[in-house]
Amino acid sequence: MEHRVLTRLAVPAVAALIALTSGCTGATVQGRPGASGLKDPYFPRAGNGGYQVEHYALDLAYDPADGELHGTAVLTARAEQGLSSFNLDLSGLRVEGVEVQGVGARFNRTGNELTVRPDKDLKKGEVFRTVVDYSGRPKPVVDPDGSEEGWITTADGAVAVGEPVGSMGWFPGNHHPSDKATYDITLTVPRGYEAVSNGELASRTEVEGGQTAFAWHSAEPMASYLVTAAVGKFKVTTGRTPSGVAVYNAVAPAEAAGSEAALAKLPEIVEWGSRRFGPYPFGSVGSIVMPSDTLGYALETQTKPVYSGAPDEELVLHELAHQWFGDSVSPKSWKDMWLNEGFATYAEWLWAEDHGGVSAQRRFDAFLAGDTSVDKQADSDWAAFPPGNPPGAEHISDDPVYYRGAMVLQRIRQEVGDEKFFDLLRGWTADHRHGNASTADFTAYAQKRTGHDLKKVWDVWLYGETRPKAPQTSQTPQAS
Repeated sequence: MEHRVLTRLAVPAVAALIALTSGCTGATVQGRPGASGLKDPYFPRAGNGGYQVEHYALDLAYDPADGELHGTAVLTARAEQGLSSFNLDLSGLRVEGVEVQGVGARFNRTGNELTVRPDKDLKKGEVFRTVVDYSGRPKPVVDPDGSEEGWITTADGAVAVGEPVGSMGWFPGNHHPSDKATYDITLTVPRGYEAVSNGELASRTEVEGGQTAFAWHSAEPMASYLVTAAVGKFKVTTGRTPSGVAVYNAVAPAEAAGSEAALAKLPEIVEWGSRRFGPYPFGSVGSIVMPSDTLGYALETQTKPVYSGAPDEELVLHELAHQWFGDSVSPKSWKDMWLNEGFATYAEWLWAEDHGGVSAQRRFDAFLAGDTSVDKQADSDWAAFPPGNPPGAEHISDDPVYYRGAMVLQRIRQEVGDEKFFDLLRGWTADHRHGNASTADFTAYAQKRTGHDLKKVWDVWLYGETRPKAPQTSQTPQAS
């Protein structure tokens, strides 16, 4: 990759503050600073105010031998107010230069905030282009629950995962799920390595210096926590689902044999999900299987979930269900995580029910009874808190978000019957396709779509602080 260095206009902290309150030529400031965070209930500093990104173009070069990442990020955004300055989220890494609208811009770093002061104020509604040149050895971002994300190195490469805020560890951006954008990502790596990202592979080009450039294109909007990049000596296989969706699997050689059976189910899962939840929302599907000691968890990165070690069928099903619930329909805030995990968990229940396994109703009853003979998670701490109101950032991926979240959906199914319930799921994914939604959006939508008063379901199962009891009118709906 040709790595160009932009104008160096970094300023000391005091000078930066002056720059944020006065124009470069002493003219009256028309705009005002964009907020340095979006006040998310659990990650208040995540994201930035005053603009929405429409497109990211990331040009990255990485050599596993030295661990250095060199990047140029081009952000095309629209100002939602007059802007005298705006912020980007970036953890670590050296910023070597910034341009806005083709002109060198002043910038300042404070913690994970990169504050940019354009040469001229940006007008409300103006579409503007920001270029950030940066480099360094990325370090993992540690979550409130202690897990690591961001740019994670392996013995022969690296993988980037971002839930909830790890993407700021490898590229500057507006890192909150409410700001979705399209992406073009080019990864230049030493010859002999594969480089994989979201969407479709637009080109693979041998370049000077014994390197290969992989250009990936994501046409559908994507939340930044779902962006991925992986470098390694993967075994790559391609194909298509029966309905024509392109399949691209990149598997670490040590995990190839163990992954084969589960990944062979991928086309069938996509077709099944399209019947249950509505048309598959993206142009491609696939997987990135990393060595088993890489992460310790899987993530639903858009179009290509990342697995740490060979996945089983249930895990592939779960992460692919997220392509509808979480990826296409993304949360408005991190408080809405049950809309991702509760739905994906319920998809596991439906898959089993539709394929001769335990019914969703029997699994629901097993959780109420703590019967691990039906589901090994039935004695989990699923009732510790309401899924619609996790007690803190460190709890957004705890058991109640997954299992009690799935039980909320089964309670809706009990109340409205199969026909209206599955119509609700398909309507939800269609009407919010490639957008964002909150829990309040879902509860209002469910009541309107089904025509049922579901207030007791919300009060007891979604928001109730005490352990729910079996409903007196519990019934076992038949699968449609």
